[in-house]
This record gives sequence, C-alpha cells and structure tokens, in this order.
Amino acid sequence: MSKNRKQELLEIAYKMFITKGYDNTSVDEIIKEADIAKGTFYYYFDSKDEVLDLVINDMIDKEIIVASKYIEMQIPIEQKLIGIITSLRPSIDEKNIAIALNDDTNIKMHRKYNDKLIDSGTKLLKEIILEGINKGIFNCNNIEERIKLLLIMSNELFDNNNYSEKDIEVFVDTTEKMLGASKGSMNFIANLIGGKYNG
Repeated sequence: MSKNRKQELLEIAYKMFITKGYDNTSVDEIIKEADIAKGTFYYYFDSKDEVLDLVINDMIDKEIIVASKYIEMQIPIEQKLIGIITSLRPSIDEKNIAIALNDDTNIKMHRKYNDKLIDSGTKLLKEIILEGINKGIFNCNNIEERIKLLLIMSNELFDNNNYSEKDIEVFVDTTEKMLGASKGSMNFIANLIGGKYNG
C-alpha cells in the first residue's frame, strides 16, 4: 500500500470524525469504509488516537500555510497580527468543520485541535509581536503567555459566530491592552469581523 493510500485512509477518517464525531467512529467503521483488512490499518497506524493526531496536524498545517503569508505582506504590524489570528481557524468553505469541532460529540477532537492550534499559532505570532516591539508598536513582556490568551479568547468568542458589538468592543480594547498597543490602533478589527465598533 502506498503513501497515497495512507492519505486516503486519513481522509476517510477525517470525514467520519467530522460527520459522526470522533468518539462515535470506530476503527472497524473506518476499515469497512476503506474496504481494507484490519491488519492493513494497523500497518499504518497504531491506534485511532494516532489517526486523530495526524488529521488534526493536517488541518492545522493548512491553516499555518495561509497564516504564514501575512508575515511577508507589506501591511501594518497590527494587521499582520490579526490576519494571522483570523487565518488560524477553518475557512468559510470548511464551515461544517467548525460546527463539528464545537459539537459535544467531538470534545476530544476539539481539545486536540485547540492545543495544536495554540502551539503552532504561538510560534508564528511571536515573530510578529517581537517585530512590533522592536518598532515601538507593542510594549509587553511574557509574549508567549499573552499570545496563548489572545488565541483562546478569539477562538472562544468568534468560533460560534455568536457575539455582539459590545463583545467586539471589549475584544479590541483587551487586545490593545494585552499587547501594550496605542488606544484605537486595533479598531480595524471590528470591520474585519463585520462589527460596527467605532471606539
């Protein structure tokens, strides 16, 4: 069986995890859908947990590729930062993934996804914040801890698309204060996420 076959198995598992939920999908069901022997599955994977890890890695890797493009863009540091943060989530085309990740049947998948996202996103965002500090745009310490809180806050607030203009206002204000940015420098966030905050 080829590398392409292994990827095919991951894609089958991915679709089943999203549609049925991780806990509600068994190895036997993946094997049946792929029309392979159980031994073939275990030739490639030690367990269903390993499959989940690989599926999550693939998802995050795609998001990181998109987010990384902001680093080289000729735009203000603040916009690079928010561009990266907004890229670290399923795209509009993957709306069903975002919904599935927040479903109660996918608690384990959701947790692994968030942990991997925060780890990968922190490494990427640290570069931008250090650049902002060097240019006098940001003024903060404990950078990695601040990034983690910022990612957790943005994920929890915006992933369900259930937020108000006041939520946006507080998010903008909190982001500016966390990074030591000047007041009003992050007001563009409201337009980016469809709010009407004028600060």
